[in-house]
Amino acid sequence: MNILLIEPNFPVPLKSRNHKNFLPIGLLKLHDYYRSIGHITKLARGNKERRLLGTRYNPDLVMVTSLFTYWSRHVKESVQHYKKIFPHAKIIVGGVYASLMPQHCKDYTGCDEVFIGTHKQAEEYASKHHLNYNILENPHPIDYQIIHTSRGCFRKCRFCGVWRIEPEITYKKSIRTEICASRIIFYDNNLLANPFIENILEEIIEIRGKNGHPICESQSGFDGRILLEKPYIACLLKQAGFKNPRIAWDHNYKSWRSIKRQIDILVKAGFRSKGIFVFMLYNYDIDFKEMEKKRLKCWEWKVQISDCRYRPLNQTFDNYLPYMKEQSISDYYIHPKWTDAQMRQFRRNVRRQNICVRQSLNYYSPTLVRKIIDQQSSYRLRHTPFEKAKKTLPDAWSPILKND
Repeated sequence: MNILLIEPNFPVPLKSRNHKNFLPIGLLKLHDYYRSIGHITKLARGNKERRLLGTRYNPDLVMVTSLFTYWSRHVKESVQHYKKIFPHAKIIVGGVYASLMPQHCKDYTGCDEVFIGTHKQAEEYASKHHLNYNILENPHPIDYQIIHTSRGCFRKCRFCGVWRIEPEITYKKSIRTEICASRIIFYDNNLLANPFIENILEEIIEIRGKNGHPICESQSGFDGRILLEKPYIACLLKQAGFKNPRIAWDHNYKSWRSIKRQIDILVKAGFRSKGIFVFMLYNYDIDFKEMEKKRLKCWEWKVQISDCRYRPLNQTFDNYLPYMKEQSISDYYIHPKWTDAQMRQFRRNVRRQNICVRQSLNYYSPTLVRKIIDQQSSYRLRHTPFEKAKKTLPDAWSPILKND
């Protein structure tokens, strides 16, 4: 068959199309798998005009991927676009939105079929062969490879769709033969839960010992509760070349001692505190006031925050605009415990605080950070107490004081 694989026009800037968080890894796996069994495959990113695909090109099957449920509109646009130019082709939608809301996906997009979950044959093929990243249009070269050592997660967090999409937990014992790049991004939803994680880390350490590579990163972060049970794993992660370790602080402020122990384990293993990130979900059950207390704890520990705005798993739209002064629940989901103003304030506070942590500043100032003033004055002000600097820099902001 002729199979056309489609990544919809998701609202991702062109410069980020090949970013590690947005690469259409599922389509790459399908592309290589179907080619291996004799089909002719083509991948298109966005709603391409027929002339760009070939005037004589007629696919038998069009497979459209999906991401977040609140990006459903872009999936529908792709389905309708390719249904119009290829009326005789069968159109299947798979991915996150399709798996979480299959009936809505079928009715809303008008596709012929919905594929739920992961494609096991493509997954198995990808684990034994190096994926062909060269088929992607490259606004920026891809200098990494994506690897799954496991699928699924034994945690059943209410706000997460992983255990619904991937109810079956699978894992690999080894990835030695898969490694082919100097940089690896692990897409596991819970990397440390793989019962063979120690063996996998030791494989990476051995390879690094020979040539100094690869450098590794876990997209979904580390399960801090596993780190508490097995703190020695943090040393293996450091030796394996992991950078920017992330842990999650999903619970209330009272659980801060557990988070501090997790951070201490990572620091003792050799990670710098300002290179550690703490995932924090906001616009959810914990209100603004308590989230601010959690933010201040991260400031005290001098770690960065990865703030995650909550959207319900069945939310099919999200028109939140970060630079708008005010929006309402008709634009995007606002939790009953939160307000639009509080979300914007929290997001702003986190971003300013992260800059302070990264640059070892006691306060944030756009004038200072953007180097609007001369170098000598900048150096002097960086080491000036906030109260005194505020007189020279009216836009100065302190993470520990209530001000804008």
